[in-house]
Amino acid sequence: MISVIIPCYNEEDTIGKVLQALLDQVLTSDAFEVVIADGQSTDRTLNRIAEFHQKHPELNLRVVENTERTIPSGLNIAIEASKGDPIIRLDAHSIPYPDYVRRCVEALEETGASNVGGQWEIRPQVMGWMAHSIAEAASHPLGAGDARYRIGGKAGRVDTVPFGAFRREWIKRVGPFNEKMLTNEDYEYNTRIREAGGLVWFDPSIRSIYYARSTLSELARQYWRYGFWKSRMLVNFPGSIRWRQFLPPLFVFAALCLGTAGIFWQLPRYLLGVQWAIYGVVLIAAGLASAVKTGSPGLIAGLPLALLTMHLSWGAGFWVGFVRQAFGDKDE
Repeated sequence: MISVIIPCYNEEDTIGKVLQALLDQVLTSDAFEVVIADGQSTDRTLNRIAEFHQKHPELNLRVVENTERTIPSGLNIAIEASKGDPIIRLDAHSIPYPDYVRRCVEALEETGASNVGGQWEIRPQVMGWMAHSIAEAASHPLGAGDARYRIGGKAGRVDTVPFGAFRREWIKRVGPFNEKMLTNEDYEYNTRIREAGGLVWFDPSIRSIYYARSTLSELARQYWRYGFWKSRMLVNFPGSIRWRQFLPPLFVFAALCLGTAGIFWQLPRYLLGVQWAIYGVVLIAAGLASAVKTGSPGLIAGLPLALLTMHLSWGAGFWVGFVRQAFGDKDE
C-alpha cells in the first residue's frame, strides 16, 4: 500500500482535477490510498470531494480534519492517519502526471533516497498576459535560480524537491513537519533529512502541473511569505541559504542603504541609479528574449513586472522576518 497525502483548504476549483489525476494513475486504484487533510474549508471543496468519491468509490479515499488549518499541521495529521509506505505528498492545486505515483516508487527503490521529487510544469491558472508572465517568471532562471524542479535538469542529488515521496522510516527518524514553519516547510524538512544523512533526489521524469498565481498582488504575498519564513528557518539552519536565495535580500538591502545615504550625499544617489539601471536592463532583456522565444509579446512588460515583484517581495519579507526575530519575535 502506498499513501498519497494532500493538505487542502478552499480548493474547490482544482481538487476534482487532482482526484481525477490520481484515479487515472497507471497503478491500479487499490495499490494506494488517498488521505486529504482538510483545513475546515469554507467553499465547496468538501462537497466536490464527496461527489467525486460517490461517483468513483473504487478510489481509496479518506478525509481527515485539520483544525489548525496550516499546511504542516495538515501534513502531520495526514501522515498519522495514513497506513502506507512510501508516503507521497501532493498539493490540492497541483496535478500529477498519470505515471507520477509509479515513478516516485521506482525512484525510491532505484536510488535508495530518503525523499524523491520531480519537476513542475508551471502553467497560468487563468487566461491573460499577466498570468502567463507570472507562470513564465516562476520557471525562469532569474526567478527560480538553479532550482531544478522549476527550470529542469538532470537527475541527481539536490537540496530540496517539491512535495516529495518519503520513506516512512525517515519520517520516523527526523520527526514530524515543523508546525511553526507556515511556509518553506518542505525545504526545512528536506534540510533535516540531509543533516541526518539522508539523500534528497531529483528525477525529471516525475512530473506534475503546478498552477502559478494569477495576479501580481497574489504573487507578492506568496514571495513575501517565502522570504519571511526563510529568515526564520536560518535560526536553526544557518547554512541552508543558497546564493540564489540571498540575492533578493542583498539587492533590497543595498537599495535601502543607498537610498537612505542618498538623502545626504550625492554619490549614493548615483550608485542607486546605476544599480536600478543595470537591474532594469537585465529584466527588459529577459522579457524581450522570452517574448521572442515563446511568441508572446505580453512577456516584454509582464515578465519584468513579475520578476520585480518576486525579487522585492522575497527580499523585503526576508528582512522583516530577520528584524522581528532580532527583537525577540520568535514565532508567527
